[in-house]
Amino acid sequence: MIDVSAGAVDARAVMIRVFLLAIGALRAVLLSRADLVLENLALRQQLAAFARNGQRPRIVAADRLFWIALRRLWLRWSDVLVFVKPDTVVRWHRASFRRYWTWLSQRRRRGRSPIDARLRALIQRMALENPTWGAPRIHGELRMLGFEVSERSVSRCLPRRRPPPGALERWLTFLRNQRGAIAAMDFFTVPTATFRVLYVWFAIDHARRRILHFDVTEHPIAAWVVQQLREAFPYNTAPHHLVFDRDAIFSARVVSIVESLGIRLARTAYRSPWQNGVAERWIGSVRRELLDHVVIFNERHLRQLLRQYVAYYHHDRTHLALAKETPAGRRPLAPRQARTAVVALPRLGGLHHRYDIAG
Repeated sequence: MIDVSAGAVDARAVMIRVFLLAIGALRAVLLSRADLVLENLALRQQLAAFARNGQRPRIVAADRLFWIALRRLWLRWSDVLVFVKPDTVVRWHRASFRRYWTWLSQRRRRGRSPIDARLRALIQRMALENPTWGAPRIHGELRMLGFEVSERSVSRCLPRRRPPPGALERWLTFLRNQRGAIAAMDFFTVPTATFRVLYVWFAIDHARRRILHFDVTEHPIAAWVVQQLREAFPYNTAPHHLVFDRDAIFSARVVSIVESLGIRLARTAYRSPWQNGVAERWIGSVRRELLDHVVIFNERHLRQLLRQYVAYYHHDRTHLALAKETPAGRRPLAPRQARTAVVALPRLGGLHHRYDIAG
């Protein structure tokens, strides 16, 4: 008697094997030789890690360097990554960036020698005995006594003074009453895969939290900032007030251009980022929602991602400060029943989503 079921099972197994071989052959034809070489290299590296340490491989420095380099050279690196998550490779890259800049900092010659403890005590004594004296006055007195110290070093030794009573309340009241006519500008830095540092300049509107303009550069000189201001505030669209900090990039030339546009300056105090809170909060949002999840290759790559994020930020993302609305005025739909089908619309390659009613 012939076992028909066993023969059918064997035939089915052969068909599945042939089908898989056909899929593999088609994939090999479609992929370039470079992709195949990199894929085989990545798989062999992971097999070596498993063979070296058993079922749960122990990651060593060579493994980290291999995947950091492969992430920069090959776009499909995450498709064959098995023994760690892609987010782990991103963390490795950021850790390598920190170690690289720490190494560069150690190579450079040291700055001024630290201030002697007795001189520091003298500065604090002068400040205590003369409450109205600031760093310039104390620095002048020290020069008369023959002490070689900079005014900046004197200011760092002074005890921190509390702001005058009501200063914070007055500042918040000013922002609430004038926010319709206020904009802010600021910079933040982004490291690249090759450990370069890119600078992002942006201007933001206080009233609706709209990004008026942004751009990316590796060399933020005053002439470049002036051009960004002209593009951010064309014709008669300049705000009445512009809030920005005392960074050296915002030089006298930048200040003169701001004043020529009819804008009143509102510069923050030294080391007081909270006074430019709207801009600082946007920087935090960009880092948490975009930059902490990607590795930037170059200016073009960063500019493209920021353009997508700004579109998502304006049209899709709701804001607590705007009563759960969007800067572009996204209108809520009519009330629906719980059984209504909802679809997800990916943004930023699926990093975020906007939701809408199906159909």
